Amino acid sequence: MAKKTSAKKKASARKKASAKKKTSAKKKASARKKTSAKKKAAAKKAAPRLTATDLARKQRDISISEFFAKNRHLLGFDNPSKALLTTVKEGVDNSLDACEEASIVPDIRVEIAQREETRFVIAIEDNGPGIVRAQVPKIFGRLLYGSKFHRLRQSRGQQGIGISAAGMYGLLTTGKPVRITTRTGKKKAAHRFELIIDTQKNEPRVSVDDVVEWSPQHGTRVEIELEGNYRGGQHSVDAYIRQISLANPHAQITYVPPKAEEHGDEHVFPRVSKELPPQTAEIKPHPYGVELGVLMQMLRDTKARNVRTCLQGDFARVSSRTAKEICERAKVPDTRRPREITRDEADRIHKSIQQTRIMNPATDCIAPIGEELIENALRAEVEADYFASVTRRPAVYRGNPFLVEVGLAYGGSMSAEQPITLYRYANRVPLQYQQGACAITKAVIGTDWKSYQFQQPRGALPVGPALLMVHIASVWVPFTSESKEAIAHYPEIVKEIRLGLQECGRQVATHIRKRRREADEAKKRAYIERYIPQVAVGLEKILGLSEKQRDAVVDNLTDVLERSRKL
Repeated sequence: MAKKTSAKKKASARKKASAKKKTSAKKKASARKKTSAKKKAAAKKAAPRLTATDLARKQRDISISEFFAKNRHLLGFDNPSKALLTTVKEGVDNSLDACEEASIVPDIRVEIAQREETRFVIAIEDNGPGIVRAQVPKIFGRLLYGSKFHRLRQSRGQQGIGISAAGMYGLLTTGKPVRITTRTGKKKAAHRFELIIDTQKNEPRVSVDDVVEWSPQHGTRVEIELEGNYRGGQHSVDAYIRQISLANPHAQITYVPPKAEEHGDEHVFPRVSKELPPQTAEIKPHPYGVELGVLMQMLRDTKARNVRTCLQGDFARVSSRTAKEICERAKVPDTRRPREITRDEADRIHKSIQQTRIMNPATDCIAPIGEELIENALRAEVEADYFASVTRRPAVYRGNPFLVEVGLAYGGSMSAEQPITLYRYANRVPLQYQQGACAITKAVIGTDWKSYQFQQPRGALPVGPALLMVHIASVWVPFTSESKEAIAHYPEIVKEIRLGLQECGRQVATHIRKRRREADEAKKRAYIERYIPQVAVGLEKILGLSEKQRDAVVDNLTDVLERSRKL
């Protein structure tokens, strides 16, 4: 009993000690919380309250170069391999545009030299008209500087960002300036520049401006050193060069990949045609594509003296009669000064425009590749059994004319178990990335390819031995981002693409059915040819024919079979 009592006392003592420790710990934790709360309160009291003036001092302008330097992924420079491809793409686009505007058949050379494991020098040289000396720093050293943004006509470049952004990326990753050599004529001196972009001011800084000896009579050579990654595959520079040669059959492109001197693998993509695309004309904005805010700005900036002459002179396809009809429907006097038009009156004019029947814009501002050239280019690039090409009539979205072309190569050495190869183009430029986000892909997937003898998994590209190229030409291609990798899903554009695909699909379906009929006939003929000798032997035994008569029966039956095949 004494032992049990002692044990109970010890257990009770331990419980009391434990309770005291817990109470002490709680008190310490509570004290720490109170101390922390006091410190925070003191800190809040000590921190000065910012005024509107203090906040105003922190505001400053942001240069467009500075913005894109921090957000270069928006321009297609979000990883080394893509940066390499984007730089080549922007340089080639500029060269092709320059040659075509000067009516020169393009001869372009693309060189990629590897300096280190992840460092490359890209050089693009063309035989274009060259660049005036005073313009070189602005073109290559200032973002959003160019001649194409304000013109409504088909061109590869639109924003004036591409090549200057490529030079900025090279400067950010290697610290090396952009090197430009240009010459404007046989009797003119060649100039060599080295420059960088001041990203805070969006201004060029020229470090070298020399007169040099250069053998070409005219043209431009641009060299950019950058951090990159060279690789093969669908999104490689090699694939891009092959694709752009398809859409530009009038250009000869020489491609020198890294270490070409060691392996001797310089590639020449010869031109299929010596004829340049037709020159495109600049058009005025169409009324259907102008939004209310833009219309108000145009009314403020116009040099016309009244609303009627403003509508007639500043817009496409608006005659004097149509302008008067718009004003009457909007209940606005056609003699009113454009600058005196109020917001409500402008709104009525804008709604009246949408209710008035106006002709579609002129289509001489776009230049399609053409069915014949698409087919010839496919034949030169792809080994196939059948080729089809379609050029649709021009259509309009938001007042902007556009045109869709489709080319298809079927059979040959292409795999019948894999999805078809899809090449997407906008104004003759291949689109390499964001295939799933593009209106072209949406139209291809949304087409019922089973009706055209292709297999097609649900929600995926059709399966079959085919290469499909889709090209959209427009005065303003609605890209989904500044990197120009996918086309926006405008219903008018998706509809036109689908109609072009269906027209091309009907042609290839006719070919596939014909081939299947021929295969079935050949199979049946082979059976008949196999059994003709057996029939002759049977007739010999039944009718008692001689060997000579039996052979004659075989020849007659074979002749009948051959004549039926020709019929």
